[in-house]
Amino acid sequence: MEIVIAGILGLLLGAAAGYFAERIVRGTAFKTRAEIVAQAERDAENVRKAAELSAKEELLKRREELDRELSAQRDELRQLERALDKKEATIRDRQDEFAKRERMLETTQTKLAERAKVVEARDREVEKILRQEQEQLYKISGLDRESAVRMLLDQLERELKNETGALVMKHEAEVKAQSEKQAREIIGMAIQRYASAHTSESTVSTIDIPNDEMKGRIIGREGRNIRAFEKATGVDVIVDDTPGVVVVSAFDSVRRETAKLALIKLIQDGRMHPTRIDEIVLETQKEMEEYILRQGAEAAQEATIPNLHEKLLALMGRLHFRTSYSQNVLRHSIEVSALTGMMAEQLGLDGNLARRCGFLHDIGKAADHEMEGGHPAVGAELLKRYGERPEVIHAARGHHDDIRPDYIYTVLVAAADACSASRPGARRESLERYVKRLEELESIACGFPGVEQAYAVQAGREIRVIVNPQDVNDREAARLCRDLATAIEQSLTYPGEVKVTVLRETRVIEYAR
Repeated sequence: MEIVIAGILGLLLGAAAGYFAERIVRGTAFKTRAEIVAQAERDAENVRKAAELSAKEELLKRREELDRELSAQRDELRQLERALDKKEATIRDRQDEFAKRERMLETTQTKLAERAKVVEARDREVEKILRQEQEQLYKISGLDRESAVRMLLDQLERELKNETGALVMKHEAEVKAQSEKQAREIIGMAIQRYASAHTSESTVSTIDIPNDEMKGRIIGREGRNIRAFEKATGVDVIVDDTPGVVVVSAFDSVRRETAKLALIKLIQDGRMHPTRIDEIVLETQKEMEEYILRQGAEAAQEATIPNLHEKLLALMGRLHFRTSYSQNVLRHSIEVSALTGMMAEQLGLDGNLARRCGFLHDIGKAADHEMEGGHPAVGAELLKRYGERPEVIHAARGHHDDIRPDYIYTVLVAAADACSASRPGARRESLERYVKRLEELESIACGFPGVEQAYAVQAGREIRVIVNPQDVNDREAARLCRDLATAIEQSLTYPGEVKVTVLRETRVIEYAR
């Protein structure tokens, strides 16, 4: 029983202890929750106050920024107001000035209108006086109005013709002087930019032989070797008493050079008989053809002339052995090409085409002994045959003024050809031929009627003729100059050109009183 009571008491005590323990735990929990809530309220209050403070600071900053912007806008508006004030003042000043000008214009128009009325009145008065004077003149002269007008117009026409003629002559003289000056500058600059050496050519070649016994071998038995050599080469072999040399003579430079080389080979070979001579000459001729083609190609390359037909290159190479008044024609062609190209470029033309025209202008000299006609016509025919341009063909045909030039390149080639031929040392003549040509020039000029004196100057490149002004007028002097130039062209053979100048003194005397 006691145990049961004790158990019940234990249960009661345990229940009481549990109850009190639960109450204690609940009290503590309630106390902790209140503290948490209070702390949260304090933290919320602090956050609210911090947010209000930050908002106030941000508001203050924004207000300061707005104040600064408003201040800047106010300053800008003040500046605009000042600028507008200045513009308004300027506009008012201009308006005042325009108003003054309008008043001045009105005043001027008024004065002009008054003057116009006065002038009209005077014009009417002058017209009235003129009519009265015309009627008086008609009565005095006995002419009607139409006759008087016709007479005045005729007189005016004569005066205008004289003045027009004088103006035309003046302008023609100015244009001629300016053109000549520009032409001299262009030609002078071209000549100055190109300089070439000149060597004189001859019609004979001298060959050294080791001994005089070789002369007998060259001649051969009864002259068969020398005859075979001359027949194969077409040259003359001169074997005289001059020791140690044999002379080969021929006007064809290609044949002469071929014969010279062949004879040198025969002398070196030592075998001298007709069969060997024919073999050596044939071999040398082939070598000469290759050499000629190489000379033409090198000349074209030097003159910068591309795309030439091989036949034209061979013909140009033959000009290496052709001379004109001792001037090498191939070097002359290269020089003319350079001069023509430089003059064309200064005039704004095609320099390449001009150089081609100058390079090929004398190509007819390489075949004029094989074809009929002069070298201009022969050259033009060859160039046409091998497909050259019309400008090149015309330059070859007309560079000696045989035809009317249709292309400017023909004129440039003619000028360059004359410059190349007239260079000092380019061409030479013997003293006897030189003096004879001067005498012939003067005698031809003195044979014309009205010529008082004639002088050949500039080494025969110019002739000056003085005529009697009583017998020859200006028109006849011009015709005489042309006739004399034609007579010289037909009668004489000369390098380059001859300038003909006819001088006639004209004196006109008037007295001013």
